Amino acid sequence: TNSNFPFLSFLFPPPIQPTLTHFTSHATLLSFKSSPFLSIRIGIADDGRKKMDFDSAKSSLVRLRASANSFLSDVEPLALLLAPLLTLLVARVVQSFLRCVHDNGAKPLIVGFVMSSVKLVPGVKRYIDAEKQKVVDQMQSGTKSKRAGWMSELPKEGLGPVVIEKLKEEKDKDVDWRGKCSGTVYIGGTESEGHFAVINEACSMFAHTNPLHLDVFPSIARFEAEVVAMTASLLGSKETSSEGEICGNMTSGGTESILLAMKTSRDYMKAKKGIRKPEMIIPVSAHSAYDKAAQYFNIKLWRVPVNKEFQADVKAIRRLINRNTILIVGSAPGFPHGVIDPIEELGELASSRGICLHVDLCLGGFVLPFARMLGYPIPSFDFTVEGVTSVSVDVHKYGLAPKGTSVVLYRNHEIRKHQFVAVTEWSGGLYVSPTVAGSRPGSLIAGAWAAMISLGLQGDECNTFHFPAGVSPESRCFIRLCYLCIPFCRVLGEYKSHNGGIKASTEGVRISSASTFEHFRFLEQQVVQEIPELFIIGKPDMTIVAFGSDLVDIFEVNDIMTSKGWHLNALQRPNSLHICLTLQHVSIYKDFLVDLKESVNTVKANPGPIKGGLAPIYGAAGKMPDRGMVQDLLVDYMDGTC
Repeated sequence: TNSNFPFLSFLFPPPIQPTLTHFTSHATLLSFKSSPFLSIRIGIADDGRKKMDFDSAKSSLVRLRASANSFLSDVEPLALLLAPLLTLLVARVVQSFLRCVHDNGAKPLIVGFVMSSVKLVPGVKRYIDAEKQKVVDQMQSGTKSKRAGWMSELPKEGLGPVVIEKLKEEKDKDVDWRGKCSGTVYIGGTESEGHFAVINEACSMFAHTNPLHLDVFPSIARFEAEVVAMTASLLGSKETSSEGEICGNMTSGGTESILLAMKTSRDYMKAKKGIRKPEMIIPVSAHSAYDKAAQYFNIKLWRVPVNKEFQADVKAIRRLINRNTILIVGSAPGFPHGVIDPIEELGELASSRGICLHVDLCLGGFVLPFARMLGYPIPSFDFTVEGVTSVSVDVHKYGLAPKGTSVVLYRNHEIRKHQFVAVTEWSGGLYVSPTVAGSRPGSLIAGAWAAMISLGLQGDECNTFHFPAGVSPESRCFIRLCYLCIPFCRVLGEYKSHNGGIKASTEGVRISSASTFEHFRFLEQQVVQEIPELFIIGKPDMTIVAFGSDLVDIFEVNDIMTSKGWHLNALQRPNSLHICLTLQHVSIYKDFLVDLKESVNTVKANPGPIKGGLAPIYGAAGKMPDRGMVQDLLVDYMDGTC
């Protein structure tokens, strides 16, 4: 019977002998036997009626072909060739159009098409470019005149040690950040002077070191490993749920930490699930570093709105997850409003779908663990949450380390291995690098290590301002940060919460622990009674307070505050400002409220932009439907600034 199926002898190697046995008139048994222990049998239908069906179908196809040939006999052969090609081309265009609508939405697509068409009109593009340049010049006001005196080549004769005086002259031209900058510099106050000295000495001691050369600078390798381990210990590495596998590396900042986490997640999911068209989903409150990662690593980015509490909308994220999703994102807290996303819900979602979850702890990594130690009701946010695969933490923010130090952490080594780049075919030898940069400044790693070791965990059991003997001034200063800044944000958020435009009632608000909150009695008068024009965005969980207004132009308020020496962050969607509280604000928060009240009253009495203010630009950018034009403005501004 094998002669009925001659192809079988070509399909299988000699050790596997196929045999056929007809055991009924309508079926055949196909058996494969490669050993005494392995035998596979497959039943093959052999119904004669199916042969009749095949003959009938064959004759139908013959008749159909004859009819088609007759119908197309008068058509030019070239037309027959081009017609299917044209059909495929049209289908491809329609597919691309539908994909653009799906990815970007119909409105942006229509606006972009209209603007592109308008620019084709003679003279219109020239006019638009001229207007854009005016805006860019206003944004760069003052910088071009300063650049005129900048050096463009090496001096013929070096200045020698006198260059230090030159550095001091330039430093004196910088903005005085001591007290009136939102975030930016996280060390401040007289209590920090000793900490400054420790960091500066540590950095200068290791100024010429590079962890790329581990054999030459083993000290830097140790410092980095210990900074990573100490940071991880604050975020759940000592919990049994972590299985002792949490690992990571130091980076140059929060953006690089996020970039590495995205690249690692992309490659990990490619290896795990074979995903070759990766997508990630982020809330609109997530940091712009994710946009960088999407552009750098060719990851499709989906952005979802926040809920009425200004947290990541888990339901909206769930709806967007598909077979190409590699990662979802949460923040603790988010940069715009200081609100912690529902990390536990996101972790549960990520675990159930088998995808990665990155938590941005760049701001909260060195505040939330201490706040939790001090008894504040902080929701879960770290590796204690199942589903969290990576986190990013900035040591140079509330870790009080030198600028340029951050940490990216992973749940296990299997994930982190996809962060590394190994090169085997380079004529310069075998090469492997853990981060984006090859050479890295060992001085900053040493400075971060010194900052963490000098501060330590002293005072973590303190519940009042009565510190036990032996607590260093730096630790006292850090504990005060947790005591003063967190309640400041929380009290403001409790008093005036803005959820979807509805102002919450202040009735029933209670201030517990009078010793902690006595500094904030002034806030009740100033914020609740004397600045009714403002509302707080969401309910801040940490040291960031965002506020907006339905009654005055908040960007004009920002311009007035700038004229008073304050440097706040302007936000959009909704239009608002925020201040990120640091140690430098502890003693002057009352001044901030006084200046804020005066600025609101000034704008209310005299609405309209002030000379040199940026309120018109921010306002116009927020309302401009063509986001591509806004993007062009930003690019032109940056191109003329750096």
